[in-house]
Amino acid sequence: MNNNEFKRRRRQLMQMMGPNSIAILPTAPEAVRNRDVHHPYRPDSDFFYLTGFPEPEAVAVLIPGRPQGEYVLFCRERDPRKEQWDGPMAGQEGAVDIHGADDAFPIADLDEILPHMLESSERVFYAMGCDHGLDQHMSEWVGQVRAQSRAGISGPVEFVALDHYLHDMRLYKSRTEIATMRRAAKISAAAHKRLMKVCKPGMAEYQLEAEFNHECAMRGARQSAYPAIVGAGNNGCVLHYIDNNAVINDGDLVLVDAGCELHCYASDITRTFPANGEFSEPQRLLYQLVLDAQQAAIDKVRPGNHWNAPHQAAVKVLTKGLVKLGLLKGLVSQLIKNESYRKFYPHRTGHWLGLDVHDVGDYKIDGHWRELEPGMVLTVEPGLYIPKGVRGVAKKWQGIGIRIEDDVLVTKGEPDVLTRDVPKAVADIEALMARP
Repeated sequence: MNNNEFKRRRRQLMQMMGPNSIAILPTAPEAVRNRDVHHPYRPDSDFFYLTGFPEPEAVAVLIPGRPQGEYVLFCRERDPRKEQWDGPMAGQEGAVDIHGADDAFPIADLDEILPHMLESSERVFYAMGCDHGLDQHMSEWVGQVRAQSRAGISGPVEFVALDHYLHDMRLYKSRTEIATMRRAAKISAAAHKRLMKVCKPGMAEYQLEAEFNHECAMRGARQSAYPAIVGAGNNGCVLHYIDNNAVINDGDLVLVDAGCELHCYASDITRTFPANGEFSEPQRLLYQLVLDAQQAAIDKVRPGNHWNAPHQAAVKVLTKGLVKLGLLKGLVSQLIKNESYRKFYPHRTGHWLGLDVHDVGDYKIDGHWRELEPGMVLTVEPGLYIPKGVRGVAKKWQGIGIRIEDDVLVTKGEPDVLTRDVPKAVADIEALMARP
């Protein structure tokens, strides 16, 4: 992703901000893993969306119409001794020459310089509550500026929630973003296919997780978008199961919910397949029901339909099917109204996808479900979960957890399933797993 993409985003945001305004965005702090060891660093998604700057200890400032340059970046100074241990740092020169800032200052000078930038700003665009340290500094800086009122300096008179504007921008993916997400989806798809090929009864769940991570890393995606879920048998009924330490038994279904992150963009795929390569009859019946529900939901991912339309379509198919299989009893319409299906399907059918796996963007506007528009990307992921020991359910259905999830781009025409490369029809899964 080149600097022109980030520049376009900054320009769009500043047009919405208008004159006499300032936007301030900190990146994420480094996270300590233990003692003096840190987790691999990942920048804050909002910060990265506007800057592409990958280092910690940085604050971006946007000032529309500033003569010296509208985009100012505060970042670490270069330190040869630190670079010897941790690698090159951009410094102020790199912030300008490499990362496209108009102007750059040492992060240590933030307290000295930023109050002067606030003096001529009437509106401050800032996400309060995301960085408590910076929140306190903001309060102090504004107090310093307002203390100069007798000198004719009024400073900010209005604080505006920056995330309200920025998160709406992030909801509509550009061509560059879509290309990145499509590539992430293809990498994850290849990894899921690998799992279907190598899975055998007797393996541990974490061995499949390792195979997934290996395949993604070998294709250039070294980070996961979220902790992988590899649940065999009854573990597949735990929605956010991440222990991944059980043995996969003959006859188990294996639910794998895993996706790589590429250039900070997430993919999110779930597939469910038989450990021994063949679905039993109860597994096949429940699996086909979930697949039918997913296909009905994906068909609703079209411009003009509202956000809840895919969920409603999935719920209708699942409820009808559960009645047909004898797992629910009653009128379908009444069961849907009473949400009786939630006994076996307790979650919704999807979420926004982008820089975050559960990406930003309002689902409702003025109390009404948002309409889908081209450029939005969402997951479609119905499921059924029937854990062992549930009362009133025949044993043949118990211990079966199924979820099928794809990443879908809203287009002007047909839904574009970015993750279509992973088989999900019963016959296709069994054929892939039967190959030597």
